[in-house]
Amino acid sequence: MAAGTTVDHLTETYRAHYRSLLGLAALLLDDTASCEDVVQEAFIRVHSARSRVREPEKTLAYLRQTVVNLSRSALRRRILGLKLLSKPMPDMASAEEGAYDQLERDALIKAMRGLQRRQREVLVLRYFADMTESQVAETLGISLGSVKAYGSRGIAALRIAMEAPV
Repeated sequence: MAAGTTVDHLTETYRAHYRSLLGLAALLLDDTASCEDVVQEAFIRVHSARSRVREPEKTLAYLRQTVVNLSRSALRRRILGLKLLSKPMPDMASAEEGAYDQLERDALIKAMRGLQRRQREVLVLRYFADMTESQVAETLGISLGSVKAYGSRGIAALRIAMEAPV
């Protein structure tokens, strides 16, 4: 016969000690359902690892330790859940705000299309790709002064286009 706890021994341990293990879990947790889940999971885990429990008389000790560990894990999950729930939910934009934002985006895209090609390239790389002026100059193969000039003129043109009535 293979070394380790047998299924029969584990079954007898279940019958004899289920209630005491449930009581142990009850001292660590606050609701009956969680206690029952923890004890059942402990038996499942010890059953899966029964070949490693070489001395059958230590089966109960393994079960107790597993119940304690699973109870700790359950409490940790609850605490983490409470911490996450206690954080304020971000404000949700209303449908009207979303529609207004969409209109602004559409107006910005239309205004960007009306810019000169170089102005549009500089503004897109500088503000949407978040590049520095030096990086934009290197990317486009133009001088730093040209980047500043195209950027300045592009922003001025956007201001005018965005203020104009649609």
